[in-house]
Amino acid sequence: MNQSEQAVGVIERLIEQGDLKPGSMVSERGLMDLTGLGRTPVREAIQRLALNHMLRIHPNKGIEIPAISVEDQLSGLEVRRAVEVLAVELACSRATEKDIAAIAALKSTLAGDFGLHEYSDTIRQTHALIIQAAHNPYLEALMVPLQTLSRRFWIMHVRDERAEITHGKRLHQDILQAILARDTQRAGAASLALNAYLVDFAMSVVARMTSPRG
Repeated sequence: MNQSEQAVGVIERLIEQGDLKPGSMVSERGLMDLTGLGRTPVREAIQRLALNHMLRIHPNKGIEIPAISVEDQLSGLEVRRAVEVLAVELACSRATEKDIAAIAALKSTLAGDFGLHEYSDTIRQTHALIIQAAHNPYLEALMVPLQTLSRRFWIMHVRDERAEITHGKRLHQDILQAILARDTQRAGAASLALNAYLVDFAMSVVARMTSPRG
């Protein structure tokens, strides 16, 4: 991993987990300080993340961490639904023995107890393994931004962490188990179930916002 990729990963995580707040402005220098990396890799990371809608560059003003609305989340999930089904189906047929071993180990890890940020990191690893097992170099560019923005929305709005993490772990374990069994139909259905959960979660946020009690 080169320094530009390191910078992307660190800044993504800071945005996803709310360390960089929605609506806030940051500077290139500030991101250099946060990442511990130089101007060139940070500048390259800023350009890449702007293309993925994770940053918004305002010339002569700074870099905005854009808010993500329910509408943004639902639009992203429409695209994510189709791409993830493709990814898990490809993983079922293309995963190597090394991929299978890594997926089995991560499925076991998911059985553990997590705090919110540890869970988020583990889910990021889960999706990275699925992308790797699909062995299609174009999937990462499509999936990672959508998944990162989706997790960011989820983290911003989750209330009952224990219940949501328990449910999310089961959905992700179902996907991994289907890939381990190389069951394409089951993997696709499990992926759709995860997407349906995320859609329902987004709609619950709408209901909460429109409730008289907020």
